[in-house]
Amino acid sequence: MHRRGFLAAGLATVLSGSRALAQMKMDGASDMGSMPGTDMGDHAGHDMGAQAPAVLPEGETLRELPPLANETGRPGLFRARLTAASATTRFAADRDTPILAYNGMIPGPLIEAYEGDRVEIAFANRIEGEQSTIHWHGMPVPADQDGNPMDPVAAGADRVYTFELPEGSAGSYWYHPHPHGKTAEQVYRGLAGAFVVKAKADPVPAEYGDTVLMFTDLRLAADGSMPENTMADLMNGRVGDHVLVNGQKNPRLAVAMGAKLRLRLYNATNARFLRLAFGNAAMTVIGSDGGLLEAPMAADEILLSPAERVELVVAFDRPGTVTLTTLDYDRGWMGPGRPADAGLTLLTVDVSDTPVQAMPTLPERLRPIAQLGQPTVSRRLVFTETMVMNAAGMEMGFLINGKAFDMRRVDIVAKAGETELWEIVNQADMDHPFHLHGTQFQVIERERGGKVAKPPYLAWKDTVNVARGETVRLLLRQERAGPRMYHCHILEHEQLGMMGIVDVQA
Repeated sequence: MHRRGFLAAGLATVLSGSRALAQMKMDGASDMGSMPGTDMGDHAGHDMGAQAPAVLPEGETLRELPPLANETGRPGLFRARLTAASATTRFAADRDTPILAYNGMIPGPLIEAYEGDRVEIAFANRIEGEQSTIHWHGMPVPADQDGNPMDPVAAGADRVYTFELPEGSAGSYWYHPHPHGKTAEQVYRGLAGAFVVKAKADPVPAEYGDTVLMFTDLRLAADGSMPENTMADLMNGRVGDHVLVNGQKNPRLAVAMGAKLRLRLYNATNARFLRLAFGNAAMTVIGSDGGLLEAPMAADEILLSPAERVELVVAFDRPGTVTLTTLDYDRGWMGPGRPADAGLTLLTVDVSDTPVQAMPTLPERLRPIAQLGQPTVSRRLVFTETMVMNAAGMEMGFLINGKAFDMRRVDIVAKAGETELWEIVNQADMDHPFHLHGTQFQVIERERGGKVAKPPYLAWKDTVNVARGETVRLLLRQERAGPRMYHCHILEHEQLGMMGIVDVQA
């Protein structure tokens, strides 16, 4: 049987059964006999439970993410504390929801620091019975400060993460846990926050402001609790019933006619792909994961796969209501219950009749980006998915080069300072966003169906979507020695094996 037909048939068998079993054997998983999963009972998809989703209030004023306070007034030093612990919040007006939160906030507090700063974050893990870490997603930090799964913080323990922010590192980063086998659950339960590194000399006019929009999604049961992952969640990645912006559903923002806003958009969902457009407002892309582009680029729409970020300047030139909405995007889906991603209103902007004072123009050049040179090493990573039925039930796995993640195995040995060409080949039946720790890379081309396309602009990236049937080629250079992770950033797929380790040697 053709692989796709086998997967579909196996999925139908599992989802129609009274019990769907996937085996969780994370430690030492190296083949399909030890692929992880979970027993999710009768659930077959995010919309298949007996209880209707809770109704969330809409239209509240967009709130700014509360900043994490710097405990020192010393220039060049950012020192603060982050505690991960159980908490309770109210998404719906009449019921409490147990969550995990950094410093009691969901999303976590906004961290703002500057290029050249030294950062010292004291982390306290107060999650009962669970290890955790803080991974500084996309940031140029030493390997032993990266919060990878091999360096956990035990429940009840503390550690201090310390790193320097080098010149040229200004960008839109974020932080989230990365413990072995628990990342997906800890993130969807609330552990994620934005980390903005600011430039000492920023070419973007200050009059545009600097607004963070952090997208998360949420699934609530009728009693306000967050249901556990279903079998369909493990296969496709968890997609919630509500998309939130800074923890709110469809908040409102008031601006004057003629205003231009600098917006930093974060996809901090486990698995939702966001194809976005602003109606009646011109979008200009000015930055990606790793900071500003060389020059502004006009755009009608953008696609943010899980973990990607983008910086925009949006011009609100006409009075009235402008909405940020989702467009349809087919990233591949196994089984029933594909979410209706199109037509969601994420943010409503009310543009007044009163004109703003004249806004400065955006510079034609934002910063130089040096192209990485000729690679000395080439590597090929092939993404596949697999499903095996046996007497115990079904085992589902997501593999890189035919292997599931094993924390005791080094998959790639690299040398610091060497430029490498990586080919990411997606032979699976759904898109997979690829993320690499420790550095930013440059996408040089995409190939699909025999057609090769160059990217529209040069950018620094740490996460890139690889569509099903597509090959993405990228150049990278690791500068710091130590073990680094690479993986799919659909977090359930990461936990089901789609992750590896590159050991960077000095």
